[in-house]
Amino acid sequence: MISTELSDWLLDSDPALRWQAERDLLGAEETTWQETRARVEHEGFGAKLLAHQDPDGQWAGGAFFPADFAFADDGSQPWTATTWALKDLREWGLTASALEGTAEKLESARWEYENLPYWGGEVDVCINSWTLSNGLWLGADVDGIVDWFLGHQQPDGGWNCEWVEGSKVSSFHSTLNALVALLDYQLATGDAARVQETRARGEEYLLSRDLFRTRSTGDPFDGRALALFHPRRWFYGILPALDYFREATSADGSAPDPRMEEAIGKVRARRSDDGTWTQDHRLDGDVWFHVDAPVGEPSKWVTLQAQRVLDWWDGTQTD
Repeated sequence: MISTELSDWLLDSDPALRWQAERDLLGAEETTWQETRARVEHEGFGAKLLAHQDPDGQWAGGAFFPADFAFADDGSQPWTATTWALKDLREWGLTASALEGTAEKLESARWEYENLPYWGGEVDVCINSWTLSNGLWLGADVDGIVDWFLGHQQPDGGWNCEWVEGSKVSSFHSTLNALVALLDYQLATGDAARVQETRARGEEYLLSRDLFRTRSTGDPFDGRALALFHPRRWFYGILPALDYFREATSADGSAPDPRMEEAIGKVRARRSDDGTWTQDHRLDGDVWFHVDAPVGEPSKWVTLQAQRVLDWWDGTQTD
């Protein structure tokens, strides 16, 4: 159990975070955390982001980029367009009914890439992962994207957004995003058999690399691979990877793989004496508003995720 001081700090939060702390860390009754979750539509982050939705169902006038984004510019990726807004609202726990009619409106939306229809996905693994998860949540017809993932797995078991450029090896970023979407499909439909083998191969790609190492050198694949941060956009991190495996083992009724132990240790070692974790980095780019602490300050979102991962891991270990 976490301390009273830490639980009070986490509970003094936006409903989008508070309901998850109540459910995942404090063991609150379902009626309690569901009541808090229902507030996301009307208060705080959820209500603020909903207010920015355009009449055509989009945000910022675009599918992945704002309508006024200058592609020739070297500026950072903005995080204000439709796909990002839906991802945030879904992860905050907004009920799909709050966006009634949005799935139908987005049937007229088009990707910036070759004007492809929105719910059909496009060629980018990460974009397709968020589209699959968002579509399942809103009740759109995204079943074809599942087949797309099954057909675009690399020989090494993972995925890579650069496959369209000829890449034959996978990336940590793309692989985790694909796995999250396929697990969302399994949870939404109950059709584990369709994605079971594909998920297992993708998980093995990450596990065989201890969730952060390159096979060739054994070094972290990126200088920020061990960073702890929120929100996660496309960038990989060991914490969201561990959180994926927490959900996956629960869905599959399986034990956690011992190859995650070092990554768990990296997270545990970063805990401050007061039980909090610090925000390590934040991707540049325009946002509607920030939802977490600046770099270098204690992060409620990182603390929530890190603590529930450790609770899960410690709860499965036997002497």
